[in-house]
Formats: sequence, structure tokens, C-alpha cells
Amino acid sequence: MSGSAEPVPLCASGDLAERGRAVLFDVLEYGRPTRAFALRFDGRVVAYLNRCAHVPVEMDWQPGQFLDADHEVILCSIHGASYAPATGRCVGGPCGRGRLTPVPVLERDGEVCWYPSRDIRPAFGP
Repeated sequence: MSGSAEPVPLCASGDLAERGRAVLFDVLEYGRPTRAFALRFDGRVVAYLNRCAHVPVEMDWQPGQFLDADHEVILCSIHGASYAPATGRCVGGPCGRGRLTPVPVLERDGEVCWYPSRDIRPAFGP
């Protein structure tokens, strides 16, 4: 995944329904608190920082609700920027050629974990 970083448990696999509500979690990006989210799309868990590439605001229109009405794209509730869930790349709206910041995740043995990086660390340490 990301080198020697220890995985951080996030949730049980069953907590992420296909194209359903995301699980929100707190992280530090460059030492600043921010939120991230994980959701299941086409059978795969993906995670991103909860920050639009257009304007750095949280995107969910209700806590954990990121997908549009058709459950096809991640939609920023503020300005309507839309992103491909599998890649985080902008597919419409004011985000231009931007993309969401990914958070590496792994699903194994009924559990979802995320992997800290040099830039994105757990918000709560030992």
C-alpha cells in the first residue's frame, strides 16, 4: 500500500453498502484537521478527502451522502462539481481537470482499513 505505514481500522465491510452512505473519518492533512470519506462503488471501497477540487469545502449534502440522485457520481453539494467515484477525477461542473485527493484503503477479512501517508495522518494518535 503506502510503504511501512500501519493500517488504521475504519469500519466493518458491511458498513459500506454498494453506492450507499459513506463512512466519514477525521484525518490530518499536512497537520491540519480535515474529514475524509470511504464508500463502496462497483464492489470496491474507495476513499478521498472530503474536499472539492473546485473550492476547498466539504461536499456531502447530508452527512455521508456524496452520490448524485442516480448514484453514479460523487457530487459536490455546494457548486455541483462531479467526480468519478472509481478515480476521483472531475467529470463535470466547475472542477475543471481537478481530482479528489485519494486516501489509500484496503478491504480484507470483513474489515476496511486506511493507510496513512506522509501528508495524511490519523487525527487521533496513541
